[in-house]
Parts: sequence; C-alpha cells; structure tokens
Amino acid sequence: MSRAYRFVQVDVFTDRIFGGNQLAVFLEPDGLSDAEMQAIAREMNFAETTFVFKPTQASATARVRIFTPWRELPFAGHPTVGTAWVLANRGAVPRHSRTRRASTPSESVAEFALEEGIGLVPVRLDADDTVWMSHRDAEFGPPLSNRAEVAASLGLTESDLLRDAPIVSGSTGVQFLFVPLNDPQTVDRAQPNLQAVASIFPGDRAGVFIFAPDRQRGVAHVYSRMFAPDIGVAEDAATGSASGPLGAYVAERGILEVNEPIEIVSLQGYRIGRPSTIRIRLDLREGRATNIQVGGGVVPVLEGELQLPE
Repeated sequence: MSRAYRFVQVDVFTDRIFGGNQLAVFLEPDGLSDAEMQAIAREMNFAETTFVFKPTQASATARVRIFTPWRELPFAGHPTVGTAWVLANRGAVPRHSRTRRASTPSESVAEFALEEGIGLVPVRLDADDTVWMSHRDAEFGPPLSNRAEVAASLGLTESDLLRDAPIVSGSTGVQFLFVPLNDPQTVDRAQPNLQAVASIFPGDRAGVFIFAPDRQRGVAHVYSRMFAPDIGVAEDAATGSASGPLGAYVAERGILEVNEPIEIVSLQGYRIGRPSTIRIRLDLREGRATNIQVGGGVVPVLEGELQLPE
C-alpha cells in the first residue's frame, strides 16, 4: 500500500522551458508530516518546493508552506510566483478574463492572497500571464565597515566593490546581505567562501546577494547572483524574496537612472545556465521605496505523482 501525492513542476521568472528557477508544487499534501515534506524537498533538490493547504484565514486562497532542501522558509519569491500561477491556471481562483477580454497585457485578470509564514502575500496575474507579488517596505541594516574583508570572502578585492555603495543587510520578509559590485564581469568572477562571509556577518540570513549595474542590457538593469548554502542552495537561479529589497536599494541610492513609473530588471542565473528575468516595480516617496512588487513569467514543465509507503 502507498500514498500518492500529485505535483506540478514549473520554471519561474522565465518565458521558456529550462530557464528560470525550478519549482515543485504539491497540490494536495494533507497527511504529510513536517519531516516528510522536508524529505520530499530534499528529494526534489530544487531551491524550494511548496505544499498547498487549505487556508486558515478567510481572505487567503491557500496556505503555502515553502521548503528548501534543508529547512522551511516563512516567505520566498519564486515559490510564491510559481504557486500562484499554478493555482490560477488550475481554476483555484476566478479569472475575470474568462468573461471579458483584458484591454492591455498589464491588466489584472486575477487578484488573490497566499497565506505564508510572514502572513498574507497579495499576488496578481496579468493578462500576459505575468505574476506579480507584493512586498512589504524594505528594511536595511547599518553599512558594514569591513569592506575589504567582505570582498576577500567573495574572492575579490575592495576595488571590485561599487564605490560609495554600502554593503548592508536588507529584508522584506527574509534577510539577505547585499554586496554591490562594479560590473557584471566582476559579478561572474566572484567565488564566495560562505564560511568566511558567515564569520564576517553572523546572524539569521537567507543568503548573500551580489549585483552590479548592467547598462549594456538596459538603463534600469542589474546583473545578479545569490548564494545560500546554509539553506541548501549553493547558487540560486532567481531570488524573488531578495529582489524586493534589491529594487529598494537600487532606487533609494540612485544606483541606476530610473524614471517614473519605476521598473527595474534583475538578470540572475546566467552564470549557472538558468537565465532568469525578474521585474521589480516600486514607488519612491520622499526617497523611500514603497508599493514594491516583484513579477515574472512561469512556464509549465511536467506533472507527476510521488508515492510514499503507508
């Protein structure tokens, strides 16, 4: 005898299969223990795997639990975007485009909320199938003064760090260490020693996020990489939870020339052969970022069934 659990696999923050960040979504996980969900996430071996339960809050469409290969997270970006897309495309939420044609690709065809460890996360599906997730306002820690040490922990020198741009921790729900570098070539040269990074910046953080302005690809583009071995992800192909504070950092500090309405594009995953395009929208009010939204495309890959012993 065995127990069967259906799942859907999608690629997130991409418009083509085998790009973006992989995600497995388990649609009916009732009966799974916490230990079994963790073991399944380790077996899938993606950056994250989600399990979709009935919500405990009336205003939520579903309660989503998110597991990396090593631990559960209270919030994550590409799992939120990918799970929202799966639910919307399986009829779990009403899509008003079914009764009327959207007038523009950016017109909303579905709006709902997912219940996660940090609370309710609003999401929106546009007519072009882009999924947008709302972020809290970003919070940043004080700048790190030991810039040379941080650079060395990344296999770089202090001259590789973007001048006058502070190294800070930042969060809209999950904390990352943000390290701005001079250019995309320097981002690709980084070879981090994460044990050294942890000794420099101890504490509970999801990973180290490095980025640089990428003006060759566009005025409001950055080129990014994210490392998170502490949660079982050596390098992440697309990090939606870090992209909210990334957008706030870039806009508030004038790293890029941005015009209203502000949209910043983060290109991630290229170094590991999983090119991802993450769109970040926000407003600047008195120099502070607010109304932060992170969005991207989702592509279906496969469907399957996992069998566990009774």
